[in-house]
Amino acid sequence: MNLENYSLMAQGAESRLYLGSYLGKDVIIKHRFSKKYRHPDLDSRLIKEHSKAEVRCLIRCQNAGINTPTIYYADDSFVVLEYLKTASRCRDVVDKYLKANDSEGLGKLAKSMGFVIGNLHKNNIIHGDLTTSNILVDTNGEIYLIDFGLGQVEGNAEDKGVDVYVLERALLSTHPQYTEDLFNIFLESYRSQLGKQAKDVIKKYEEIRLRGRKRSMEG
Repeated sequence: MNLENYSLMAQGAESRLYLGSYLGKDVIIKHRFSKKYRHPDLDSRLIKEHSKAEVRCLIRCQNAGINTPTIYYADDSFVVLEYLKTASRCRDVVDKYLKANDSEGLGKLAKSMGFVIGNLHKNNIIHGDLTTSNILVDTNGEIYLIDFGLGQVEGNAEDKGVDVYVLERALLSTHPQYTEDLFNIFLESYRSQLGKQAKDVIKKYEEIRLRGRKRSMEG
């Protein structure tokens, strides 16, 4: 794709995000770029595999009724996605509720997050980087999941436990004094949505959490 008319929004370790217009729609273009230190064949294979995995996750989410950006185009290294211009990062929405002392809004948000992530895992979709920057909230309170660059569509209890742990760590890094209350509401909703699977996933999450604490104490 020719990116001349697109503006660079952000760059990560594996990809760049561009903002622009595609077929008359505002879009985000995700471009996975080559790494010079990798063998060309390996580099090409990894880019292709990661792009396919992300598209697969997005399609599986949409089939399961989980809000994600619409895919307009995809190939081996590019994905053209709907630009969710009215949505804000979850971490910013939490900040807004805290500043307004809106405990009801915070509770509803945590409950909605539990429902959505529970549905994600019930459909065996693993996000892989479930931070509060990769969860968006639109003006109607609807939750959208973005950036499935590390995602997969066949996950086990351990993978799901890692997702839950990563989300908890993300909350702790930005809102440590409120994480316990928010996370308890999240977990209650998550368990309710995930059903029988929840017991094994929560057990794995607690094991991962314990390992993390041991590492930090040794550290």
